[in-house]
Order: sequence, then structure tokens, then C-alpha cells
Amino acid sequence: MELDPKQFRTPEQWRAMLTPAEYHVLREAGTERAFTGEYTDTTTPGTYHCRACGAKLFTSDTKFESHCGWPSFFAPELESVRYIEDRSLWQVRTEVRCATCDSHLGHVFTGEGYDTPTDKRYCINSISLVLEPERPASS
Repeated sequence: MELDPKQFRTPEQWRAMLTPAEYHVLREAGTERAFTGEYTDTTTPGTYHCRACGAKLFTSDTKFESHCGWPSFFAPELESVRYIEDRSLWQVRTEVRCATCDSHLGHVFTGEGYDTPTDKRYCINSISLVLEPERPASS
């Protein structure tokens, strides 16, 4: 899976596009405070996109309540994310990044015992996402 070269931007270009908080999380692998994100408790049906580039990342069908303080999903859209080893905070974790623009989204954890089809918890920063609500069916 290769990054989309059209999404390459300089730090200055990213700073012009994003708020300081968005830049910190998406481009510097920061983390928003637990239980403060816009989508932590959202149950609105729809599709979650990358705030930086608009790539489709997750759907509400894969979102579940983990009570961890961040939106949790059990699976991303096919090939929408990439993974890197994160050795920050004196531990080894798997960082989740947008496969299109390489923005930091959060981390994925396995084997925590959640009743999900994949036994994975994609713990994603709300600030990394934009929810596109599902359109009601026309009658």
C-alpha cells in the first residue's frame, strides 16, 4: 500500500489547513484528552473520513462502545489505514495512520475481550475524523 503522492504537503501547508489541535494530533501523533472528543458517544449512522484528506476510514456499522474515552471501531475500510510500531510512552503499541495522507489517527489493540467480530479495538481520536451522516432513504 503506497501513500498518495498528491497528499504530500509541507508542514507549513498542513498548518495552514488544520487548527493547532488538529495539527498536533494528525501531524505530530498527539492525543486528544479522553472523553472530550466530538464522536466519542456518537451513534449517528454514517461514514467517518480523515479530517486531513477526506479518505474514507470507518463506518458507523463498525463503531462500538468501549468506554475508553475515544471512538472505537472493530475494523477500518479495506486498505484505508496503515500501521507502524509506536514505542512512545515506554511501551510498544500499533499506531494507526491514514493510508492516503499518513496522518496519525490513533492506535489499534487486540485481545481485549470485546464482543466484536475482529477482537480488535481501533481507538481513534475524534479530532482525526469527520462524520458524514447517512442520508435518509427517499420515499
